[in-house]
Amino acid sequence: MKTLRVGGTIRAASDKSISHRALMLAAVAKGKSHIKNILASADVLTTADVLRALGAAIPPISDDLVVTGQAPRYLKSPAAPLHCGNSGTTARLMAGVVAGAGLTAEFRGDESLSRRPMRRVAQPLTLMGANVRLSAHGGLPMTIAGGPLQAIEWDSPVASAQVKGSILLAAVLGGVQATVRESHRSRDHTELMLSARGVAVQVHGNRVAVDAAQIVRPADIDVPADPSSAAFFVALALLAGAGELRLTDVCLNPTRTGLLEALRRMGGNLEVGERREEGGEHVGSIVARPSQLRGIDVSAEDVPSMIDELPLLACVAARASGVTTVRGAGELRVKESDRIATIVNNLRALGVDARELDDGFEVTGSRTPLRGRVETHGDHRIAMSFGVLGALPANTIAVSEPDCVGVSYPDFWRHLESACR
Repeated sequence: MKTLRVGGTIRAASDKSISHRALMLAAVAKGKSHIKNILASADVLTTADVLRALGAAIPPISDDLVVTGQAPRYLKSPAAPLHCGNSGTTARLMAGVVAGAGLTAEFRGDESLSRRPMRRVAQPLTLMGANVRLSAHGGLPMTIAGGPLQAIEWDSPVASAQVKGSILLAAVLGGVQATVRESHRSRDHTELMLSARGVAVQVHGNRVAVDAAQIVRPADIDVPADPSSAAFFVALALLAGAGELRLTDVCLNPTRTGLLEALRRMGGNLEVGERREEGGEHVGSIVARPSQLRGIDVSAEDVPSMIDELPLLACVAARASGVTTVRGAGELRVKESDRIATIVNNLRALGVDARELDDGFEVTGSRTPLRGRVETHGDHRIAMSFGVLGALPANTIAVSEPDCVGVSYPDFWRHLESACR
C-alpha cells in the first residue's frame, strides 16, 4: 500500500486568539502598539472592522502594522449594528469592551454565530451594571448599554476564555475590580497580554483577578503561530509513513498544548525545541515524525486545553489502534456547528466505527481505506481535520465548503499540499 511521505518546514497561521486580543488592547491603550505577523483571517478582519465602527484607528491589516490607541473614553457608540460574522471571540470579548467603555451597541452575526449562546457573557456583564438584551433563544442579536460598572466575583459555569476575557476587559476599562473562578483553567491569553501592558493581574490556580483603577498601556507584539493550526501538520506527520515535519514559531502556552500531550500519550513521536518567551508567551518549534498510534481516554479535565483540536483528535483516532474516548466536551455542541454530531456523522459516512456520547464521542480506529464526502456545515476545523485524513494515500475524501478554512487559516490547503511529498 502506498504511504505518505512528509517533509519541510511550515510556519503555520498566526495565532487567532492572540491576534484578536492584540487589536483590542492596542485600540484601548493610549499610544502606539506595533503588531507583527497578525493573522489576516476572516475572524480577525471582523474584529478590526468592529473596532473601527467604535472609532478606533485600526489601519489595514498587514504583517507589520502600528495601531495608535486612545483611552477608552474616546471610543464611541456605533451608528449601526456591529457585525461579528462567524466570530464568537469578537462578539463575546467586544461585549466586555463595550460594557466597560460605557457604550451602547447591538451585536449581530451570521446564522451560525447567531445560534451560539451569549447568556454566559450577558449574565456577568449584567451583574456588573450593564444593560444587556438578548434574542429570545439567548443568542444574537445582543444589545449592550454600558455605564458605571461595579465589582464582580464570578464563578463561571463553563471554563471559557471568552467569558473570562469579557469580564476582565469590562472590569479594566470600567475601572472596577473583578474575580473570575473556573472549574478548569481555560486559555490565559487575556491575562498574559493585560499583564504585559501594565495591568496587575493575580492568578491563583483557576482564579483570576484584576484590581480597580488600572489602565492599559501600549505594547509591541510579534504574534506566534497558532498551536491549533500547527496541530493539523503535527497530526499529518504522525499519520504519515515516512519523513518528518518541522513547525516553527509555535505558541506553546500551557493552556493550549493539551493536544500535544494527548498525541504523546497515543505514542506520537514529537520533539519540542528552540523554546523562548515573546510577549509573555512561550514559543518554540515542533518536529513530528511517523508513529504507531493507540487509542486513549480524554477526560473533562483534559478538554479545556484542547477544545478546538478535538475534531482533529477524532480523525487521528480513526487511524490509531484501539478505542479513543472523549468525555466532558459538551461545549463542542455550541461551537460553529454541533461538533460532536458533525464529527461522528462524518466519520461514520467514511466507514469509521464512531459513537456519539452526550458530552463527547468514541472512535474505534482501523486501517481500512476511508471513502466518502464530509459535510463541514461551514465549520473550518471540521474541514481541516478531515482534510488531514484525506491527504493519506489510501483515503478518498471530498470536503464540502473547503473555503471555510479562511476563518482561521487561509493558506491551509496550500500548506497541506506543500507538506505532502
